[in-house]
Amino acid sequence: MINHVWGLLTHPGREWQQIRGEHESVTHFYGTHVLLMAAIPVICAFIGTTTIGWHFGTTQEGLAKTVSVSASTAVLLALLFYALILGAVWIMGNVIHWLARRYPERPDLNHCIVFAGYMATPLFLSGVVALYPLVWLCLLVGLVALCYTAYLVYAGMPSFLGIDRNEGLRASSAALAIGILVLEALLAVTVLLWGYGATLV
Repeated sequence: MINHVWGLLTHPGREWQQIRGEHESVTHFYGTHVLLMAAIPVICAFIGTTTIGWHFGTTQEGLAKTVSVSASTAVLLALLFYALILGAVWIMGNVIHWLARRYPERPDLNHCIVFAGYMATPLFLSGVVALYPLVWLCLLVGLVALCYTAYLVYAGMPSFLGIDRNEGLRASSAALAIGILVLEALLAVTVLLWGYGATLV
């Protein structure tokens, strides 16, 4: 699992070929990759929101505006956040499987879910920034992670689906567009959850 993470960050083209040839089951993949990687933003958000709190600039008196979440509320929110992330990977795997329906070398659903989980690796890693939940910093790091995720999709989709670059560009663009919608929905629900949690303190 760690080897693939490093490979996707340093030589994604070669790493996608290796991942495609492994025929990994969804159960094994979730157990060795998704469950661990998805825990990064969840644990970091839990620590950041309970110990430091969200930073929203400064007051007129020059004091920092922070909103913290109680530990008991944060546990519940973290579990919901975790379930949403795991579900988002599964949804994206199904989207990729659907997009590949007209290609002769269409991967099975297992492969598509594995691909979706690995392509989300930069987004998982960017969750570390939630340890210090400063809104603009989280947005900046999230944008960088999203850009690298887009690069992984464009680099991996053609070889993964066994199609040429032009077809791969179209398939990658469609997958990325739907992925951004899923991510936006996930972020919206996450903000509502953590914001609601802050009002319970």
